[in-house]
Amino acid sequence: MSGACCFEKLVLIFGYMKKVRAHLIIEGIVQGVFFRANTKVTAERNGVHGWVRNRPDGTVEAVLEGEEEPVKKVIEWCHKGPPGAVVRNVNTAWQEYKGEFNGFTVIRGL
Repeated sequence: MSGACCFEKLVLIFGYMKKVRAHLIIEGIVQGVFFRANTKVTAERNGVHGWVRNRPDGTVEAVLEGEEEPVKKVIEWCHKGPPGAVVRNVNTAWQEYKGEFNGFTVIRGL
């Protein structure tokens, strides 16, 4: 029995998933289309914590923390965004997990 096989069984038995943190900059037509509000809904549905905000340069910035697969699902959603958004690029920087958030926040203002 290989180590990977044993780890996969532990994941199934104990529900352990690797915790990750991702810092995103989303480019395109992403402001004025409810991108932040929909990111919050998507993150909360997936059990992901962090924040999202508009930036003065017209991009949207987000920090996501949680289990790896749910965080990846939110990132995948960010590549499409809500109706009305035209996402050109999502810059993703993986960072060390800090566990500093207790929910997901929309930061208002620039």
